[in-house]
Amino acid sequence: MESLPIPCPAHLIPDATGALDVVYQRARSQRRVFIAVERQGPTWTVKADTLTAGRDYHVDVAVDDAIRDTFLRLIHDGLVRSDAYAGPVYFVLDGVEHEEQAREIAAGLDAALHGDTEPLLHSVEH
Repeated sequence: MESLPIPCPAHLIPDATGALDVVYQRARSQRRVFIAVERQGPTWTVKADTLTAGRDYHVDVAVDDAIRDTFLRLIHDGLVRSDAYAGPVYFVLDGVEHEEQAREIAAGLDAALHGDTEPLLHSVEH
């Protein structure tokens, strides 16, 4: 089983619909941040979990702040539901209308969790 690139581009973000445990365990076995999209009814959810990356992995405070600010903007713009969960370990964005948009947000979140917040900020601009 091949590892996902870090950061993971949108087209390679795993679809965990019906396979969340498998995708999560794969990330854990690769000691990588879990990142995935999942179809939930008519909308998509973006999920990330840093526990799979191991004990040595930590989210920088400035990065965590940027992620929270971006999540608030996504909520304000109506692109996700208001019950988003923004870390510092587990991240969830529910209610994304289109799979492509969910993948772009997930790829941006993955990049942010690896220190580059620009792709996440860019995902809000669309």
